[in-house]
Amino acid sequence: MVKHQPLQVYERQLCLSCITGIYGCRWKRYQRSHDDTTKWELLWSLILLLTFFLLFVWSYFWWEADNDYNEFNWFLYNRSGEWTDGTVPILATTAAGFTYVSFLMVLALCHVALGQQLNLHWLHKIGVTAALLTTIIGIVSVNQTWGQEWDVVPISLQATGPFLHIGALAAATALSWIVAGQVARAEKTIFQVVVVLLYLSMLLGLYFLPIYITSPCIMDPSSLKPRPEVFGHQGDPMLAPENTLLSFQRALQMNVTGLEADVTISMDGVPFLMRDLTLRRTTDVEKVFPDRERDKASQFNWTDLQQLNAGQWFLKYDPFWTVNKMSLREKNLTAKQSVCSLEQLLRLASFHNSTVVFRLRRPPPEHPCYTTWINDTLQVVQQSGVPQSLVMWTPDDERAQVKSFAPGFIQTSLVKRTPKDLQSSGISRLLLRYNQVNTNDITDYSRNNISLTLYTVNEPWLYSVLWCSGVASVSSEAPHILKKVPYPIWLLRPNEYCLMWVSADLISFAVVIGIFILQNYHTIRYRMSGMRSYNPEQIMLSAAVRTSSRDINVMKEKLIFSVQPQ
Repeated sequence: MVKHQPLQVYERQLCLSCITGIYGCRWKRYQRSHDDTTKWELLWSLILLLTFFLLFVWSYFWWEADNDYNEFNWFLYNRSGEWTDGTVPILATTAAGFTYVSFLMVLALCHVALGQQLNLHWLHKIGVTAALLTTIIGIVSVNQTWGQEWDVVPISLQATGPFLHIGALAAATALSWIVAGQVARAEKTIFQVVVVLLYLSMLLGLYFLPIYITSPCIMDPSSLKPRPEVFGHQGDPMLAPENTLLSFQRALQMNVTGLEADVTISMDGVPFLMRDLTLRRTTDVEKVFPDRERDKASQFNWTDLQQLNAGQWFLKYDPFWTVNKMSLREKNLTAKQSVCSLEQLLRLASFHNSTVVFRLRRPPPEHPCYTTWINDTLQVVQQSGVPQSLVMWTPDDERAQVKSFAPGFIQTSLVKRTPKDLQSSGISRLLLRYNQVNTNDITDYSRNNISLTLYTVNEPWLYSVLWCSGVASVSSEAPHILKKVPYPIWLLRPNEYCLMWVSADLISFAVVIGIFILQNYHTIRYRMSGMRSYNPEQIMLSAAVRTSSRDINVMKEKLIFSVQPQ
């Protein structure tokens, strides 16, 4: 007769079962192990860690690139010919991937803290591999096609660096509980020394990292320069269709100092406002002139252009997710917008005493105004009656002729040059993308009386950083947002930041020392208590420490068989 008896009766460990079950599908007690993690699983742990850090950088990049989402969508439109919000799928997949990998990282740390063997389930391995490959492909693609946007990372660190440092310090301090537990339970001195040295190196690096953190917002508030003036880039294109009269009127309602536009010249010599090379995206040219929808905008005459609607596309595509906030009257006004001429813009600016800066696109060689484009534009400026002091002239072609015709124009360059070179050319203003200059450049231009305008600045954090850097003005697609920024988002005196830095380091150091002492105390007390403190599972694992994992699982699972005499 065979009698079956359970080896032991175990207590329920629901939390541990969930941790090991979700991570490695080890829901039952006999499936778990306190053995050292295999080299293969250690490799997967490193892959998981690498994926986590890559996804963190990728997520941070897209979080800070929100200032240029419209630029990214416009870039995609120029490549594909179709307008879509390409940031939505990228942000959704990035958020999902980062959440998933972060959750696995937390479960892995829980395994280490509880002394459980790491054994990532094969489905999770597929998921981590997919996340890693997708992130690498995304990084490579952005680097090849939109490489200039990576500059947003060091610029954004000037706004987030001090706070990211505090967050990293808090995470490293919390990690000390796991590190101290591993060191206290380890039996090999070499392992203890290596782990402690690695952890202390990381901790010391974080303690002294603020030495290399620089931000223009760490300054004496008394040195803060006046609030940068705001130019409406294509008006206020988040509230109304870009480069339309309604858009510029919306911008003027936000108290902008100036208006910025893109200018193309029609076949009959009329300068009009258009950013794209074609009319497909911002007009209904496919309905009015279906045979010419892919023709360049400069190949239409002004009579044809006046027949086009330049507002309905905005209501249809809702490029900035703002249409649902518009009233019925605003939607009706938007739907009736037409292509705006340069003369209309200049008259509006003159009425409001607002500065105007426009980028003039030269027509192609076969265009009838190819050689007269400068003169045609100058005549329109003169006819509009706008004061010369309100016009920022940007084309470098025939600049000497322009100076003699209109000496009151504000000569402006779109190319980064040295202050000495600009002064020798009689140029007093510079219009550049925000990533083309650093704090030293801004100071140098200001010292030489070169007024600097940076574009496109839509986010308060970027506006605050440039304000603290001493920028005179910015060009923005969101003047209604910047209007709500009367002061930099944060401003710290150097001694205040130093106090915050030292206090955080001291608190972290005290907590880490306390955790190490506490962990060692519990470990010593645990070992001195003898076998009475061991639970049945630990007794079995101690006895089988040199047996294979498969044998241990069998030992956990099998029953004691005893044969009774008949």
